[in-house]
Amino acid sequence: MHKAPERKARRRRTAYAPKAGQAPGSIIHVGEIKVDQTSFSLFDYDAEDLREITFDTLEASRQHKREHAMIWLNVHGVHEPQVMEEIGRRFDLHPLVLEDIANTRQRPKLDEYGHYSFIVLRSFRYDQSLHDASSDQISLILGKDFVLSFQERSSGLFDPIRNRLRKRIGNLRAAGPDGLLHALIDAVVDQYFVVVEAMSDDVEDLEDKLLSGTDLHSIEEINHFKHEALEIRRAVWPLREVLNSVQRMPGGLLSSETQLYFRDVYDHTVHVIEQLDSLRELISGLLDIYLSSVSNRLNAEVRMLTVVTTVFAPATLLTGFFGMNFRYIPWLDRQDGWVLVVMMIVAAALALITALFWRRWWVRINS
Repeated sequence: MHKAPERKARRRRTAYAPKAGQAPGSIIHVGEIKVDQTSFSLFDYDAEDLREITFDTLEASRQHKREHAMIWLNVHGVHEPQVMEEIGRRFDLHPLVLEDIANTRQRPKLDEYGHYSFIVLRSFRYDQSLHDASSDQISLILGKDFVLSFQERSSGLFDPIRNRLRKRIGNLRAAGPDGLLHALIDAVVDQYFVVVEAMSDDVEDLEDKLLSGTDLHSIEEINHFKHEALEIRRAVWPLREVLNSVQRMPGGLLSSETQLYFRDVYDHTVHVIEQLDSLRELISGLLDIYLSSVSNRLNAEVRMLTVVTTVFAPATLLTGFFGMNFRYIPWLDRQDGWVLVVMMIVAAALALITALFWRRWWVRINS
């Protein structure tokens, strides 16, 4: 029997209650705290040179002086209000932006704030041992000479982009902030393909087990996959509109060349949505297969019980007849009376069994 893998325990999450009634722009973290302390990584670079710095505290970051034309600040952990306020002051961010960054239950969206643009999207990771998809909110801010990225925790999602900057792979250093923004969003969308493909493999494995009849206790697994696919689609579907709006972003923050690359990311997003729709149909089919398997198994058991009941019906009838409390009953005074009754029971049972098998053979021959 297939045993469903143990799920990781649901963590306690910050409720919306502390945020209720607060003034707009109040920085109150909503969501799960996934790191103990906020950390920062800074890429200060241009087309020719790069300086990479890691900060553990706000005090250490205050000592840095900008040296190049472009900076990329990445923040791990969005639960400390004083950190958000400090970053907001340095880059002149609107309080509503800081509020949305701290609220990790945001829907993917694009907001324009004059000299910068604010984008929210979600990234996913999939654990095949647990068949579990986990998500994090990623907030991106695009300015004329900077990009800010906020992650709930370190996931390694942007490590390939860091390596491209360090090793000068491609023209990412010279592409400007819009090129870096495209690289970050493209990495998130590419991860969707990885997650959906891994989940599809697990769903197909479960389908094979159901079809082979080796796993008839998978309703929990099917329901789990259904919810996981729905959660991913909930995050990817609005991203399509976000990317469509990014291509028409005003203010000259996006070059015509970068708009072409964002069009390609938009196409990838549509492809992911199509794969998710196919996956949801496959999961719905699994539920039908499961219900059919359970129904067939129940029918087989009922059929067996019916045969047993039918075979022993003459025995019940005869023992009931000869067990009646009358004075004169046939063969009551004969010493071999019980033998005759047993022979009648066996003969009736054999006749019924023969009739059942003959009927099945006759139906099979004529069908």
